[in-house]
Amino acid sequence: MSHARLPNVAIIGRPNVGKSALFNRLAGRKIAIVHDQPGITRDRISAICSRGKKTFTIWDTGGIFGAGEAELTEQVHRTAESAFRESDLLLFVVDAKAGLSPIDEDLARSLRKSRKPTILVVNKIDNDKNEPLAADFDSLGFDRAVSVSAEHNRGTAELLDQIDQFLPKVSAQISAVSAPLKLAIIGRPNVGKSSLINAIMQSERAIVSELPGTTRDSIDIAYQRDGKEFLFIDTAGIRRRGKLSSSVEVFSVMRAERSIRRADLCVLIVDLTSGVTAQDKRIAGLIQEERKAGLVILNKWDLVKPKRGGAQRIRELATEARERIFFLDYAPVLIASAQSGENVERLFQMIDTIERASAKRIGTGVFNRLIRAAFAANPPPMVKGKRLKLFYAAQTAGREDRKLQPPEFVLFVNDPRLLPRAYGRYLEVQIRRAEPYPGLPIILTLRPRTQK
Repeated sequence: MSHARLPNVAIIGRPNVGKSALFNRLAGRKIAIVHDQPGITRDRISAICSRGKKTFTIWDTGGIFGAGEAELTEQVHRTAESAFRESDLLLFVVDAKAGLSPIDEDLARSLRKSRKPTILVVNKIDNDKNEPLAADFDSLGFDRAVSVSAEHNRGTAELLDQIDQFLPKVSAQISAVSAPLKLAIIGRPNVGKSSLINAIMQSERAIVSELPGTTRDSIDIAYQRDGKEFLFIDTAGIRRRGKLSSSVEVFSVMRAERSIRRADLCVLIVDLTSGVTAQDKRIAGLIQEERKAGLVILNKWDLVKPKRGGAQRIRELATEARERIFFLDYAPVLIASAQSGENVERLFQMIDTIERASAKRIGTGVFNRLIRAAFAANPPPMVKGKRLKLFYAAQTAGREDRKLQPPEFVLFVNDPRLLPRAYGRYLEVQIRRAEPYPGLPIILTLRPRTQK
């Protein structure tokens, strides 16, 4: 797809030199999990950095070499090599306190071969006393080197100046990139979140591995399709918080909850072969609590389809899934296979339908008649001897800075506490009859009419 893009800057280096800390520093928010277990960032994570004079996309590649599991190391290495190919500039990070290692020298050779502009970033120079440690790395032969302490924000301004000198000029039209639609891809570990993103990207940007919980972090992946910008937030598999959960797993659950908050639309992936579990219901509950637009993908249908009576079984599984997550009934369901790519295209048609629905409005006159008719046909029940009275109702104006907003309706009443939950759901059904709002929760806000 030919389109103007922001320049790419990739951070590379062996595990545990502080790449994630530098990434967080440049991104200006905590995205990569910083932890002292080597090789935790196994994936490529991207974010937009607009701290310098030029805006660019910053990439944190997985720790090269020594990631622990042999089969992952190979994939991480491939990921880093594609970073070489796709980047305009490389930041080669080394650890001043650990000194020069053979892996650093090996990596320096690969970098020189790649002929890519490179800045050597000597990290963990926390104060002036550590400055002489940087001389150790002169032998690597890079013209441009900057001493920093990512953790203590030392040397960041100088590094940004160096980056600015290297990057191509970006036309004004990209600098004001209209905000992309943020999609959080969420679900339990191993339901196929990374496979879905790979099927969409058709590249190995996310590492797909059979090891459960490979994606421990939430990873932001920018994507453009038919002139529209998307940002996928690939969250770590949400696990039940058991007694055995390591601190990384706990971080990941918090991160997933935060991803749901950041997202415009949540895509919940459920494994068809195991059906809806208690954990899936909990995740669906998080989407509902945050009042987010959502859709559900029943994944791995390639594993169900070949069996006898596959079509019938799929219908049953879909109905069962619907019933188990009944409280997220506004979310359309898509049956797909991330592995074979089947029906993945339909995901974008559904997103488009939800986006169009979020722009629909019910006129105030029409809405008042609709709500009054609902009250007349089925009056609210008595609560402690009092009944809810409706004075006036209207749909609120959406916020311009928000994409894909759920429709919100304000009802001016005698006392908001007189609305039982079941009655609120009844009103929602009446509203959806007039305007279905697929994929969007309906928000009813009750305000007391001030007494004259």
